[in-house]
Amino acid sequence: MAMAIRSLLIFLFILSLTVPTFSLHEDQVGLMDWHQKYIGKVKHAVFQTQKTGRKRVLVSTEENAIASLDLRHGEIFWRHVLGANDAIDGIDIAMTKYAITLSSGGSILRAWNLPDGQMVWESFLQGPIDSKSFLFVSTSSKVDKDNTILIFGKGSLHAVSSIHGDIVWKTDFPSESFEVQEVIQHHDGNTIYVVGFVGSSQFDVYQINAKNGELLKHDSAAVDGGFSGEVSLVSRAKLVVLDAARSTLLTISFQSGEISFQKTYISDLVEDFSGIAVILPSKLTGLFAVKTNTATAFISVSSEGKLEVVDKIKHATVISNVLSISEDQQAFALVRHGGNDIHLNVKQVHDWNSDLLKERIKLDQQRGLVHKVFINNYVRTDKSHGFRALIVMEDHSLLLLQQGEVVWSREDGLASIIGVTTSELPVEKEGVSVAKVEQNLFEWLKGHMLKVKGTLMLASAEDVAAIQGMRLKSSEKSKMIRDHNGFRKLLIVLTKSRKLFALHTGDGRIVWSLLLNSLRQTEACKNPTGINVYQWQVPHHHAMDENPSVLVVGRCRAGTDAPGIFSYVDTYTGKELKSFGLDHSVAQVMPLPLTDSTEQRLHLLIDANGQAHLYPRAPEAVAIFQREFSNIYWYSVEADKGVIKGHGLKSNCDGEVADNYCFGTREIWSIVFPSESEKIISTVTRKSNEVVHTQAKVIADQDVMYKYISKNLLFVATVSPKASGDIGSATPGESQLVVYVVDTVTGRILHRMTHHGSQGPVHAVFSENWIVYHYFNLRAHRYEMTVIEIYDQSRADNKDVLKLVLGKHNLTSPISSYSRPEVTTKSQSYYFTHSIKAITVTSTAKGITSKHLLIGTIGDQVLAMDKRFFDPRRSVNPTQSEKEEGILPLTDSLPIIPQSYVTHSHKVEGLRGIVTVPAKLESNTLVFTYGVDLFFTRLAPSRTYDSLTEDFSYALLLITIVALVVAIFVTWVLSEKKDLSDKWR
Repeated sequence: MAMAIRSLLIFLFILSLTVPTFSLHEDQVGLMDWHQKYIGKVKHAVFQTQKTGRKRVLVSTEENAIASLDLRHGEIFWRHVLGANDAIDGIDIAMTKYAITLSSGGSILRAWNLPDGQMVWESFLQGPIDSKSFLFVSTSSKVDKDNTILIFGKGSLHAVSSIHGDIVWKTDFPSESFEVQEVIQHHDGNTIYVVGFVGSSQFDVYQINAKNGELLKHDSAAVDGGFSGEVSLVSRAKLVVLDAARSTLLTISFQSGEISFQKTYISDLVEDFSGIAVILPSKLTGLFAVKTNTATAFISVSSEGKLEVVDKIKHATVISNVLSISEDQQAFALVRHGGNDIHLNVKQVHDWNSDLLKERIKLDQQRGLVHKVFINNYVRTDKSHGFRALIVMEDHSLLLLQQGEVVWSREDGLASIIGVTTSELPVEKEGVSVAKVEQNLFEWLKGHMLKVKGTLMLASAEDVAAIQGMRLKSSEKSKMIRDHNGFRKLLIVLTKSRKLFALHTGDGRIVWSLLLNSLRQTEACKNPTGINVYQWQVPHHHAMDENPSVLVVGRCRAGTDAPGIFSYVDTYTGKELKSFGLDHSVAQVMPLPLTDSTEQRLHLLIDANGQAHLYPRAPEAVAIFQREFSNIYWYSVEADKGVIKGHGLKSNCDGEVADNYCFGTREIWSIVFPSESEKIISTVTRKSNEVVHTQAKVIADQDVMYKYISKNLLFVATVSPKASGDIGSATPGESQLVVYVVDTVTGRILHRMTHHGSQGPVHAVFSENWIVYHYFNLRAHRYEMTVIEIYDQSRADNKDVLKLVLGKHNLTSPISSYSRPEVTTKSQSYYFTHSIKAITVTSTAKGITSKHLLIGTIGDQVLAMDKRFFDPRRSVNPTQSEKEEGILPLTDSLPIIPQSYVTHSHKVEGLRGIVTVPAKLESNTLVFTYGVDLFFTRLAPSRTYDSLTEDFSYALLLITIVALVVAIFVTWVLSEKKDLSDKWR
């Protein structure tokens, strides 16, 4: 019996140490998570509409993605997201079966199988210099050794076999300053023309043998006035270019080795012309477009080089690619805006006055202007030509237009998120019930019987599908009201396209979207960019009449010295409440832990001159701010100079006009890292809204350690300059990684540690009193993760747990950063299998639930790891008391448990960030992962100890209770009968 009890105790102890995993049953998929795939803003598009096979369009995007889309529905057939430094320069289709991509500045050429996207071959092209890149694929579908692809990149021209990717020949050009503008190969000729500029005033033409790459002829000519570099090829041997002043058009002919120039002043062609002109990119035969300050002019070019304006359009205009609809007929599309509609015209190149297609389409104004258009033709049942247009909008969305309607649309702006915050949903109104009774008694009983079968593992595949459908149907996760557990929220995301989206956490649908007018291009603000989105007004129960709102901060151009832009947006309606330009720049935005009587959160903006500006600009905000004036500190990092500075506030700004909302700043301290030995590569601090449940940590033998909790700590990682490049750019002896923990109020360095033979990149997370960071160990040729925990020794005397429980301790005594802290640190390093892209930590409402690290791996998945794996007190042979505390035995490597991937089988392509949001239910945290794709899920790091799971079978519980009651009654009856029979004996 004793042996059995001992075995049971050992089993329970092992079970208590089991690490929670996040695997799902088959019928739970999609209940707590959602996954959305995007591709980003389209740069290039090629249609593939053969009579056999699926009709598709091949696209490449600014997110370095190549994808094949279904022309019927816009769904993704297949997709590949290349590396962040592998930008796609061009795409095309070869031999009707290969998708060809040129990337990395013309240095990598790949062929993909068109039906399924599998890579067929890959070629690396080398050259002497960086240059423009061009891709030219023959339209011939014949498969033979002469079917080659022409690539200009890295200053060289390459011919590559379409079949197996081998380089057939390569030609270098004698002049290193030769800037190629066009590579021309006639379909019926064996000569390749390479034209471009040398310097700003010389035009060069090279003739090359298409068979072997031999340089046949080189001609050059100089012209006064120079070139702007924008070229439009209008025929096989004629192109048009602007001069350096962008006021004169030069027609350049290079027929038969003779180069001639013809000058035409734009003012002679376009009335009221002033400023500068821009040639719009196109390859129309005998026609090109010039955009001026007043209109877009379409100009024809005669065989003698004479220019003549055929039309002028004052509205915003976009020109499509050239489409061959027959052997001697070419067409192109013209898209212009008119009111709330867009006008799509398809014209023949040689017949401007007639339209092959003329349509007017109404589009959502929140999509903005048309940026690009690609057209494709098809044959109708009456043998006439029909046209479809692929439209890329200002908000990066993608639309297919056909027969005057939007066939499908894709919100691909969500592939480029730059800022995330959350907003609560409205509360349910009194007297109004949102819940509806949607099932009768028979359906209710049937549903619970299916759940019982599922619980007992007796359900068939059809039953599992029915159970999942019932759960999704009855789920309340997509309601537009807040729930008592805090699972339903709005994710407010800002994208590169300067568009704001509200996503419902229940199912990921777009509740509303807003293209911010304040961040659109104007004369005063040429190149606006968004910085981030912040919570502005969060009404609580005493001010529920107000809708919550967010603050979007932007700049008029890139750079911290650019003027700032403010926009306030209602998170319930998606309306822009107010927007205005700032009279100062925005270098840093600091949300303060202060609110006014209307629940507006105070923000402090630091400009490029070091002055601080308070928002909202109201007397009440200034009064609240003045009370905390002496307690506001911040830091700035100048990584290129190797300097970290601490700042504080002083009196109001000095100026001719008094400004009560502007404050001068003072430098309190600075840390200068020697440039010859250290370079800053990473800085991390704690989340300002992180909740810490307790400062005390009870360890083995009832001892107590006190966490050093401070929101003013900064983690800094530096490497030696030689090791600041990619992994392997320095030898182990030349590289070292140094980490610091700095108090940002005083500039005091609390901890410093050196990792010899290690280098970045460094990804780190700072939570409570601990830091975990990831780096590469050159000596071990492996990635490592190190944990540092900081403890407060000044409270070391309070080790009596009874005093801690009774509250007789000095934990409530104030702590000052100016008093020298008595801290001690514990650290430990572990090998880790993966390179990572992002790292964060789970957050809960009260900070009671155990922490899990969320690691975005190089495989674009999110791995959850219990913080216990990163305990620096782990040892090879933990004592019995340490085992009871939950300390795991020490191993040199961190385990990767497949069930701990919170993204399950999904990949978040191009993963850039992970955001955690606490739910009201303490055991749960909400996780939002974004990149090119989006993924959302709900986690319970310590399991759902404070609630029943959603799939809990109440029917089975009821049946069990009834069965027990019946069993008790039957047993009681049998017992009474037995007692009675015993008494009769």
